[in-house]
Amino acid sequence: MIGISQLFHDGGALMWVNLVVLLFALAVVSERLFVLLFRLRINDKTFLSHIEKLVNAGNFERAIKLCTTQEGAAVPRVVRSALANARLGGSAVSASVDEAVTEVMPQILRRAGLLWGIANLATLIGLVGTVNGLITSFAAVGLAAPDQKSILLTQGIAHAMSNTFFGLAIAVTCVFFHMILTQLVKSVQDGVDHSAIRIENILAKRRLATGGREGAAAAAQAASP
Repeated sequence: MIGISQLFHDGGALMWVNLVVLLFALAVVSERLFVLLFRLRINDKTFLSHIEKLVNAGNFERAIKLCTTQEGAAVPRVVRSALANARLGGSAVSASVDEAVTEVMPQILRRAGLLWGIANLATLIGLVGTVNGLITSFAAVGLAAPDQKSILLTQGIAHAMSNTFFGLAIAVTCVFFHMILTQLVKSVQDGVDHSAIRIENILAKRRLATGGREGAAAAAQAASP
């Protein structure tokens, strides 16, 4: 099998252009994997179970502090917004949850479609290299000296195929990671949506259980940093 160095030697300058494209794609993938797997993700079920226990115990202050300690993740931001507006009633809670979700979603969806564009770009750059190699091959057949035709023809074909291979390899890599990132985005997005509905239900049940008697206490606790 041909080595990487030989592949770049045969492919010419456009191989290096596509190498830059590949490095950019890998940087995007690394950043998105880190954000979606570690920064924005927590164990939603465990977190909401703790929040529910604190809310049912009337300890809004500890619930808000728990959200604050994990505010880098998506779900705690939405939950904290709901808790901070619990004193204002169901409509205010729903509005604050919707607002928090709209703030969180861009961070989840950021650069979601970029890999498709990178895949297309790498393919097109490879195609330009392919066409360039074919032009070189045809020129060798028509213009080169007889003793040079086979050499130039071989070089032109190698140039064309190297660019085609590298461009398609980058595109396949981008499509593969795009599928993985799409599933991760959907998982985080579903977690945010479910948590938004659940925290509203938790607070609604608490209001029914207390008859709204905790308004003043919740207000003071929600206002605390």
